[in-house]
Amino acid sequence: MTAGTLRVTDLRTPELSAVQRAALDHGERHPVELRVEAVLDAAAQRTGLADFGPDDFRERLGLWLAEVDADAERTGLGRLMLFRDCVRYAANRLRIRDLRAEHPEIGEEAVTAPIIVVGLPRSGTTHLVNLMAADQRLRSLPLWESYEPVPAPGEGHGPPAADPRRRRAQEDWDGMVAMLPLMAAMHPMHPDHVHEELELQLPDFSSYQLEWVARVPRWRDHYLATDQTPHYAYLKSVLQILQWRRPGARWVLKSPQHLEQLGPLLATFPDATVVVTHRDPVSVVQSAATMMAYAARMSYRTPEPEWYLDYWTDRIRRLLGASQRDGHLVPPARRVDVAFHELMADDLGVVARVYEAAGMVMTGAARAQMAAYGTAHRRGRDGQVLYDLRADFGVEPDAVRAHFTDYLDAVPLPVEVA
Repeated sequence: MTAGTLRVTDLRTPELSAVQRAALDHGERHPVELRVEAVLDAAAQRTGLADFGPDDFRERLGLWLAEVDADAERTGLGRLMLFRDCVRYAANRLRIRDLRAEHPEIGEEAVTAPIIVVGLPRSGTTHLVNLMAADQRLRSLPLWESYEPVPAPGEGHGPPAADPRRRRAQEDWDGMVAMLPLMAAMHPMHPDHVHEELELQLPDFSSYQLEWVARVPRWRDHYLATDQTPHYAYLKSVLQILQWRRPGARWVLKSPQHLEQLGPLLATFPDATVVVTHRDPVSVVQSAATMMAYAARMSYRTPEPEWYLDYWTDRIRRLLGASQRDGHLVPPARRVDVAFHELMADDLGVVARVYEAAGMVMTGAARAQMAAYGTAHRRGRDGQVLYDLRADFGVEPDAVRAHFTDYLDAVPLPVEVA
């Protein structure tokens, strides 16, 4: 390895640090009840509000909690983290409901012609959306704002840098890095990092997000079998709030989930420009499975790296299959396909292509803002993780690649993992 390169050498049998052991002990000493009423009572107590709106979300929340509650492998800390997240989502739901009731004019906000980046996780979507978000003409969603889209009473009146929500997001990230130091290199989530709008579906207790933090195949099956259009409408309703509070001419958004939800996405944002990123799926699986198995040391008693490899091979296959099935729904004039190697070689050139499809002019100021972002956020600045399918999972890359023949026949890509 060279300076700045990192390897996870203990996926199967984690060598826990003192901080990690203390966090796990804390979780065991503070048990929680993964029940719907426990979550909702805590959210009501936090906010002083009681109107959660239509009750259909309770079934989805119940499915989340029941599947994790029944898993004896989940650590006390893992249970506590899920409980706290669900309380935050429920509290957000209460505040969203309350604000829209107080200000019905929010419903008149027009979310017009957004630029939406879709593509596999680990395929450059994060870099591309953050790069475009540096263009100050566009409205984007920083992580701190996505975590708490409606501020608590008395908050949210000053500049973003002084917002208590931003401070709380920073504390969350600092805690994550203390527990899982390599996450800074694998998937940085600083407070000002532009985040997925998928976070705005979580107060409605839907999306595929739970799959990233828990082993929940039953939830996956329910989510995939259910029309997600109402949950995309909910997402838009929260974007309207954010736009009403801090106006912007045009949104730039991103989420890999959209690959398998192009119908609901375009039903909700029919005038969107859709940017589809592409990357060798073996590289995507290798990266995602390693990251998930590494994080599992805090949430599960047994990391089970093979479980993550099998699960995310299948999950990436499903995402790609759905995108191929529904790709015709995106009008060709408003679709831009971007290969990962093209993005890495000339990211500003890729943005110029996107802007042309979106009817935007690449101004000198925008180019300078994006160039400054690129200089300040060079790839690998927090270190670069070296992945190894053979050493970490005992599998040959070609065995994984065999699951993606249809996709690779349609979208030829350079082999990154040989």
